[in-house]
Amino acid sequence: MNYITMRTFIVLFQKEFLQIKRNSFLPKLIVAFPILVMLLMPLIMTMDVKNVNISIVDMDRSSVSRRIMSHIEASDYFTLKQETTEYYFAMESLTKGDVDVIIMIPNDFEQDMMMSVPKRISIVANAVNATKGGIGMQYAIQSIMYSLKELRGERGPINVSDIITVENRYNPTLNYRHYMIPALMIILFILICGFLPALSIVGEKENGTIEQINVTPVSRFVFTLSKLVPYWIIGLFVLTIAMLVARLVYGLAPLDSIGAIYFGAVLFILTISGFSLTIANFSETMQQTMFVMFFFIMVFMLLSGLLTPIDSMPEWAQRFTLILPPRYFVEILRSIYLKGATIAELWVNFAALGLFAVIFNSLAAITYRKRV
Repeated sequence: MNYITMRTFIVLFQKEFLQIKRNSFLPKLIVAFPILVMLLMPLIMTMDVKNVNISIVDMDRSSVSRRIMSHIEASDYFTLKQETTEYYFAMESLTKGDVDVIIMIPNDFEQDMMMSVPKRISIVANAVNATKGGIGMQYAIQSIMYSLKELRGERGPINVSDIITVENRYNPTLNYRHYMIPALMIILFILICGFLPALSIVGEKENGTIEQINVTPVSRFVFTLSKLVPYWIIGLFVLTIAMLVARLVYGLAPLDSIGAIYFGAVLFILTISGFSLTIANFSETMQQTMFVMFFFIMVFMLLSGLLTPIDSMPEWAQRFTLILPPRYFVEILRSIYLKGATIAELWVNFAALGLFAVIFNSLAAITYRKRV
């Protein structure tokens, strides 16, 4: 940028913040809204799940292990994703999120059962999604006990603690709030960094002030950037508030670099603000903008894995989620917060967000038309 262009951008940038400051309601909303959402929503939100993905590590290779496996395959609650004899491969799938529960049947389990001193079956649940992990674990225990009771029905009830050990990975306490808090952060981004830029530009259309800008030499790039940057800053401010509330109130802190969270947040903020400005460019009134934005917000919230597990959706819906930006950011937040994942491990999600950011911000600049 040359000096004149930079000076123009700074003036427009200051104008945007001045409008926000002069609004009697908006500054209060920016501060109070994330605090209220982060305090109240984790206490009242619940979620039902189905289709628990199972990996069976069968080290026994016996009729008993085959009986357990057949019951799991026949269940409507499970999807048998993997059968292996190597625990390492099962843990790798659990870490990647391909399976929700691992069932490990030890060596000589059937033989030891005949002597009434069997080794314990190990169940490991991916508790990033505390609800799905906890329910999946309980379903797995019930299925295994049903199989064993068929084989040992005449010997009376079996003590679960003598047969099965349970481990919840990544979220040992099965705290559902730890699963939902990253999703709430994304919802805040969508509402504040999505709605506000769109309403800002459409408000100028309704007030007629945009016509004054249209007859000036201000370029499309400078004008679009001046509308975006203030909300990028606000978005990072909201993220900081949300992370502080999560830490101080719920004891949830990221297990890996905070910088990775902010990097993902920058990419997502760029994406959602560019998307909202694109919609604003095609809208003439605030009412029209709000209807269109609400439609897309509902799609983002319901089909991106924020509120409903993607694995529980129909196959066509799972494929559709690949074109929804929140899907990738929620995976980044949950993996960093609960698994301690790194940027290198999540590079596909970061790359997808970067691509969306380029596409939507390019569309925002291209679809803005100066009408003289």
